[in-house]
Amino acid sequence: MSSTPYALLNPGRVIAGPGSIEQLTELAQGFFQARRVLIISDKGVAAAGLVNAPLQQLQAAGLQVSLIASTPPEPDVADVQAIEAEARAAGPFDLVVGIGGGSAMDVAKIIAVLLAHPLDLRELLSKKADITARGLPTVMVPTTSGTGSEATPNSIILVAEDELKVGIVSARLMPDAVILDARLTLTLPPAVTASTGMDALTHAIECYCSKKANPFSDLYALEAIRLIARSIRRAVHQGDDLQARADLLLGAYWGGVCIATSSTTAVHALAYPLGGKYRMPHGLSNAILLPSIMAFNQVGSEVRFAAMARAMALPVEGLSDGEAASAFVQALRDLNHDLGVPATLRSLNIQPADLEGLVDGAAKVTRLLDNNPRPLSRDDMRALYAALI
Repeated sequence: MSSTPYALLNPGRVIAGPGSIEQLTELAQGFFQARRVLIISDKGVAAAGLVNAPLQQLQAAGLQVSLIASTPPEPDVADVQAIEAEARAAGPFDLVVGIGGGSAMDVAKIIAVLLAHPLDLRELLSKKADITARGLPTVMVPTTSGTGSEATPNSIILVAEDELKVGIVSARLMPDAVILDARLTLTLPPAVTASTGMDALTHAIECYCSKKANPFSDLYALEAIRLIARSIRRAVHQGDDLQARADLLLGAYWGGVCIATSSTTAVHALAYPLGGKYRMPHGLSNAILLPSIMAFNQVGSEVRFAAMARAMALPVEGLSDGEAASAFVQALRDLNHDLGVPATLRSLNIQPADLEGLVDGAAKVTRLLDNNPRPLSRDDMRALYAALI
């Protein structure tokens, strides 16, 4: 539990429910009084037609709309700089809308700042510069139920030369509005639904365990765990189940709120090198690492782990906290198995020769390692990776 002051950061306005994407025009025109709108998305989302209706609705209302749908799955500095250059050439804009997964939303948030202020992306990433004022207004529209980027003050960008993802974190990146329309997630393939949903669950679990955990993050984390645990299997195996999709999307949002008020921990720290060097999808790396690192973290945190077991509706009544904590960790392993998540990194071609590089990369993510409830030495990290290779 945090022993220092804590804060609750939330987007200014959240609109949720099936069909809520239809309120984007009213938001843009009525609430933000925008005339020129930039939509940032990715090729997959655009190819699925998920940007068509909102783009056409904005245009029908008389707004000028530019679409940049080139965000890659793991955007690096060059990718973001190219999008910034394209946006500057097409601008100016009054509003930035991010439609897609975490990468598209992370890019949309930082582009909104870069378009409004004379800041250099590399200087922000190296901490040589700070975001001192809010950028253009932003609306985030997630099409996956995972990253929670729509609710966080974070923008995660790959620094290719360091083979590591780096987070730009500032309260001034918090979105101005969010639209949570589960209909936009109905066509998400099972494997992507599984990995992004496990990403969302990881956020809630880590934030509940974090040294920065507080009454705000506790409230949202336990609710996120409850919603995700009851819905993720149905969302993966019965993708047209709108109620399951809605629960998963809301759980992912609450997970993002947790990140904003608490923080993730060692799972994300050890996942970052897997994404940075091997371009492994972020949710997948988190899912594979989660059970092993939670088994490590349960020592000394049995009471909190028992609370998470109850939030997952596990049959732990009458068990000691330690027994409930172990049941919780086993439930995570069972969940991965049921969702088809690989049990090892070796199955994804991570080899023993990669071990030291992974440890070196993870050790640099002190921002998250310092939040872990149980300290990790390099030997601990090496053992956790090695057990999965």
